[in-house]
Amino acid sequence: MHHFSAAEVETGLDYPRLVEALATAFRGRAEPTPVRQVYDVGAPEAPGHLLTMPAWERGAALGVKLVTVFPGNAAHGLGAVSSVYLLFDGRTGRPTALIDGEALTNRRTAAASALASRHLSRPDSRTLLLVGTGHVAAHLPAAHRAVRPIERVLVWGRDGDRAASLAGRLDREGFAASPVRDLTAALTEADIVSCATTSTTPLIAGRDIAPGTHIDLVGAYTPAMRECDDRTVLRARVFVDTYAGALAEAGDLLQPMAAGLWSAESICGDLSELASGARPGRLSADEVTLFKSVGTAVEDLAAARLLLGDGRPERQRAAS
Repeated sequence: MHHFSAAEVETGLDYPRLVEALATAFRGRAEPTPVRQVYDVGAPEAPGHLLTMPAWERGAALGVKLVTVFPGNAAHGLGAVSSVYLLFDGRTGRPTALIDGEALTNRRTAAASALASRHLSRPDSRTLLLVGTGHVAAHLPAAHRAVRPIERVLVWGRDGDRAASLAGRLDREGFAASPVRDLTAALTEADIVSCATTSTTPLIAGRDIAPGTHIDLVGAYTPAMRECDDRTVLRARVFVDTYAGALAEAGDLLQPMAAGLWSAESICGDLSELASGARPGRLSADEVTLFKSVGTAVEDLAAARLLLGDGRPERQRAAS
């Protein structure tokens, strides 16, 4: 069995190939993928949850991501979320790879946004507004640059120092990056707005979005979280990664639905339909498009298979 560290995942999953791998996986999806299951596994003094995310392609491969969320870990100097991914052979059931789960999640999440952007953002999109300063946010500019000519990145975060630090890192990666304090003003300049936060109150106001903007909502992944307001949803043609996941977990959509302002029938398509051409993406230069992602195990499986097949280190390839 092969073992992949975070560093090996980062080097083995470049965005152009990963976006294509996700497109192929979504086009070829033959059966529904289970929505992640969440189990309460904590103790009174240490609350915690276990999440399981399985996916499979019959006769080829199957895998499961195991995620733990222990909010009290900060008191011990540890992150709240830990994860691993285990890949199995689809013909024999034997394990083939153990992969760092956080690195895999970061890259496949960003690649899914890029896949959606390829269909939904304007082809001439050059300015990306990044809302959020965490690990996933840091990956989004490079992923979007794999499908659009992104040159300029504006970084907004509640912590100005963190926004400045991330902007400096992106500047070293070849972007013209700068931190911004005025989110409203930045929204009017952006071709693509990419949000990766755990906010429970809207950060993006629909009244401030310029015509032709693509909104990429990555972070909020529970019904209680949201990154945009109702007006943003009502202004946009809305797409999701999967119908089942979005309608179970996406607070950005579930909250306006609960208020009677919007309905699930207004979803214009999911990634499978976009990748296969079954549903059209952007229809005009002036329309506002919105992609809501909560994550799906299809993406983990596609990324893990790409890593094992094409991205594994030479020393492992020689030993197999």
